[in-house]
Amino acid sequence: MNNYQFLESFEIKKGTRLKNRIVMAPMTTMSSFYNGMVTKDELDYYAMRSGGPGMIITAVANVSSNGKGFEGEFSAATDDMIPSLSSLAHTIKAHDSKAVLQIFHAGRKTFSRILGGVQPVSSSSVKAEYPANSELPRELENDEIEAIINDFGEATKRAILSGFDGVELHGANTYLLQQFYSPHSNKRDDKWGGDKEKRMTFGLAVINKVRAVIKEYADDSFILGYRLSPEEIEKTGITLEDSLYFAKKISGNVDYIHLSMGSYKRTSLNNKSDQKLILTHFVETLEDSVPIIGLGSVEDPTDASEVLKIGASLVGIGRELLREPKWVQKIQSGDEESIRKNISYSDMDDLGIPKVMQQSLIESFSNVMNFTTNTENSEDYSKEMAPMEGIEKKLL
Repeated sequence: MNNYQFLESFEIKKGTRLKNRIVMAPMTTMSSFYNGMVTKDELDYYAMRSGGPGMIITAVANVSSNGKGFEGEFSAATDDMIPSLSSLAHTIKAHDSKAVLQIFHAGRKTFSRILGGVQPVSSSSVKAEYPANSELPRELENDEIEAIINDFGEATKRAILSGFDGVELHGANTYLLQQFYSPHSNKRDDKWGGDKEKRMTFGLAVINKVRAVIKEYADDSFILGYRLSPEEIEKTGITLEDSLYFAKKISGNVDYIHLSMGSYKRTSLNNKSDQKLILTHFVETLEDSVPIIGLGSVEDPTDASEVLKIGASLVGIGRELLREPKWVQKIQSGDEESIRKNISYSDMDDLGIPKVMQQSLIESFSNVMNFTTNTENSEDYSKEMAPMEGIEKKLL
């Protein structure tokens, strides 16, 4: 076995140690029951991948009934979900992987047909540019904003009671937390909008609420992470400088920051003259004040080692763990040559990938999955957005 740094244990916060530095990134399964309860297919999918990564972050769970983003999505919006979430947490933890529940509100990144005919909501009544068929959202009232902040707290409490080791706030991929910070989607002139400081108000309030719930209901080992997208490609959207500022602002109040990028080699999509890696920007700005999960197109040990060399504390792996659930174990046993880097449609049942997720991978993500039937070269997302960063059209 090679002496890879990513196989070493890591203390993500005082008193909480991961057995290695590999993190399974959250990937949408689209396979839950209609009400958001976890299915056996999903439990089998996570069981197959448990035990390798030091930490597994689940597919996202909504915190509010009007925050559902797509069909087949986990829910943490009611106490009825606790037994289901508990099954998920215990499945992931069965082989010593830490289990983190990702939670969110989709905001305008949903459709009225997903919400039972109800109009989507957002920080302001501004239609998303991606996907092209996005609907015009309704601007949230003040009391509704306060209620959603409370919903994040209640969802965190349910994660604690379900046995999860932590929660991750999904502030990336243009969902509601990001919508409030973005000057593209937030045109408010009250305390929730305006300049950069005011646009941070919602995100900071959610973090503070979740921290208060953790303090009351969990012990000191419980993990709080925050995922963010470094840039938006919309005009007047979030810039890299905006995200670096926000990351610095929250660094003392979360246990890790998780970047959402299609490639760890990415440079700025908006400022082409800036050739410094985005990951390097975050490493230099945060100065070891908080662990960073670096990720994007990590397929082999060389990629994982490079992410750590750049300065990240942890390595996020997504698509490669779909193709090779035993990625970590094979490297630990010196069996790197057998690691699967391509995938056939006929492999997916054996890999425990739920049927609806299979359909989503084929229809929405075929150019990033390394399917053996795809004759085109794999996309390089170091210079452009990847579909999983919020620009794909999900199955409805």
